[in-house]
Amino acid sequence: MFNTKRILVTGGAGFLGSHLCERLLSDGHDVLCVDNFYTGSKTNVAHLLKNPLFEVMRHDICFPLYVEVDEIYNLACPASPIHYQFDPVQTTKTSVHGSINMLGLAKRVKAKILLASTSEVYGDPEISPQHEEYWGRVNPIGLRSCYDEGKRCAETLFFDYRRQHGLQIKVARIFNTYGPKMHPNDGRVVSNFIMQALQGHDITIYGEGKQTRSFCYVDDMVDGLIRLMNSPDEITGPVNIGNPGEFTILELAEKVISMTGSRSGITYKSLPPDDPQQRRPDITKANGLLNWHPSTDLESGLERTIEYFKGLLNG
Repeated sequence: MFNTKRILVTGGAGFLGSHLCERLLSDGHDVLCVDNFYTGSKTNVAHLLKNPLFEVMRHDICFPLYVEVDEIYNLACPASPIHYQFDPVQTTKTSVHGSINMLGLAKRVKAKILLASTSEVYGDPEISPQHEEYWGRVNPIGLRSCYDEGKRCAETLFFDYRRQHGLQIKVARIFNTYGPKMHPNDGRVVSNFIMQALQGHDITIYGEGKQTRSFCYVDDMVDGLIRLMNSPDEITGPVNIGNPGEFTILELAEKVISMTGSRSGITYKSLPPDDPQQRRPDITKANGLLNWHPSTDLESGLERTIEYFKGLLNG
């Protein structure tokens, strides 16, 4: 195909990465999925192996990678607190050494490269919604710092490689994303609540449940990332990609209980350190620069996600 690109997706067997691989293949591209399977799963991409344009490579991006590609989506990094706090030094290495290696690859082969950064660069913010010009309020020595500061350093590296070497870079700040293929035990609030509700366990809320989050369905997120990658060179980001609909954790728990028909109660536990009180994206830039906005409401997305987890439990 004339417009076929060779695209590398690091973390391609993870939740978001596997959805991105699927979409890029459906668009007719040649996709190389790279993953060390620390949190990614072969089952997420097994159905893609029959496609001759798809290839999987087990590799840790903390080590150099020598391939020929046109574009790189750098998604590799544990994204849930349970996973990124399990080996915090490795989490920081993945964001920092991994970014250096992928930027070096992009420089060598003259590829365009996108960083999957995170809303966690804003820390526990003093403003809401969070816009890209806000520098954030992050604890540099806390339990979440390995992820928060690792991603902040990755953003620094991306912009320095552009200034110093003229690289084509894109930086997406991803807000809470959910959908099918989430790891059932990743500790994220959507998967936690659905699994607890389906199994009839009490739903665990940390704090009083008044803290807010904004939840973006995975298909909308993938569309945003692709639009950013395909945008003109002068659009580097950072660009917030997320759903500005804001819900308290308690509202989410009540919605999940209602939609699953569960008899689960709610158990309250103490709030973990540095847990953000508010998380809501200002998507003015994504809307204006990329003509992007999410199209899936929370109820529709939860319905599909609940069906996925039902299948896991019944399988």
